[in-house]
Amino acid sequence: MDRTAELKYMSGFGNEFHSEDPRCPGALPQGQNNPQVCPYGLYAEQLSGTAFTCPRSSNKRSWLYRILPSVCHKPFQSMGHGFLANDWDEAEPDPNQLRWNPFEIPTASQRKVDFVNGLHTLCGAGEPKSRRGLAIHIFSCNTSMINRCFYNSDGDFLIVPQQGKLLITTEFGRLLVEPNEICVIQEGMRFSVEVFGETRGYILEVYGVHFELPDLGPIGANGLANPRDFLVPVAWYEDRQVAEGYTVINKYQGKLFAAQQGSSPFNVVAWHGNYTPYKYNLSNFMIINSVAFDHADPSIFSVLTAKSAHPGVAVADFVIFPPRWAVASKTFRPPYYHRNCMSEFMGLIQGSYEAKEQGFLPGGATLHSMMTPHGPDAECFEKASTSKLEPERIAEGTMAFMFESSLSLAVTKWGLKAGLDKNYYKCWEPLKSHFNPKQK
Repeated sequence: MDRTAELKYMSGFGNEFHSEDPRCPGALPQGQNNPQVCPYGLYAEQLSGTAFTCPRSSNKRSWLYRILPSVCHKPFQSMGHGFLANDWDEAEPDPNQLRWNPFEIPTASQRKVDFVNGLHTLCGAGEPKSRRGLAIHIFSCNTSMINRCFYNSDGDFLIVPQQGKLLITTEFGRLLVEPNEICVIQEGMRFSVEVFGETRGYILEVYGVHFELPDLGPIGANGLANPRDFLVPVAWYEDRQVAEGYTVINKYQGKLFAAQQGSSPFNVVAWHGNYTPYKYNLSNFMIINSVAFDHADPSIFSVLTAKSAHPGVAVADFVIFPPRWAVASKTFRPPYYHRNCMSEFMGLIQGSYEAKEQGFLPGGATLHSMMTPHGPDAECFEKASTSKLEPERIAEGTMAFMFESSLSLAVTKWGLKAGLDKNYYKCWEPLKSHFNPKQK
């Protein structure tokens, strides 16, 4: 049986949705959320993603109608933290430009690794107890989660698969997420990941805030990521007893805990609300760009943002650099050399990034910390400085992305050992002075 067949979705970002498994028509109560007796003998359970008293415009919650409530489990026991971390002082600060070779994926013949066991924290800032900050993780796995699910009490996961597709079963239904797509599993939502071979990707985790669409301002009503292109799963349930026990894994205050229960947690027959998992295909992004001269700031490529309490300053932005036309005249077209007050973590899903066609590879990453200079390598500079300026298609077959943050990110001990390219700085060494005071 093809497990990826018959997946169904609804579209729209942040909408109030309602869904019920067609096997149980009328499972959604009518007229009230918590009747004395729910249809089909189901239990009502609310999942809240914001404080009860948040303004209506930002209040997030969903009602789940399930065979058994999620409270039916044995006590949680500590699992340690695996390769997850939020002690940002475990390694000395390093302001240098950092680049990682593609992160290793263990083969099944070496050892079987599922999504949870394959999580490794690369860098981050803040901490989950105070609900402020973020972490960037790498996942690499080769086997599916069997009778195991995961949920995060610390924050939201924005998952960017780079190699291999993910079939993600959630309490709300199932999502098939492939490279060049992303998905967001919000805080508290239980999910299990099925893979189909060697799989790798990136995760941006934010504490205490949720991802939302950026404001468009002078762009107007249309552009960037359109709300209708975000997909939400349709209700799907399994009524399955697990004699050997089902393991529920919880990430809480940066550590992992496990509890046992006797049945599948994916027993939600119907649900309604605006607090859901969702996915988005990056090829649907409507690009805005310069059509005269110079550069627009990379914020025009923002897909999602997690806002801070300061207007215009994000805890994190998710930014992409998709295939597009370059038409600016009298302009050095690759990204300009710059320093700024943000931390810029870049990953490459496929293709070759136009500012560094060598060395920055799919499945790898770079980190340019705040006020650390960076920009095109020497080869890119020389090529772009002499090329004929005419309309050209750039980044064809490429998808690079950036997790950009106003926080100063610290790299973990694992991150300093995980294929770090110690020669990255050399890509700028061939840059030479072209200064001639006699020639304007």
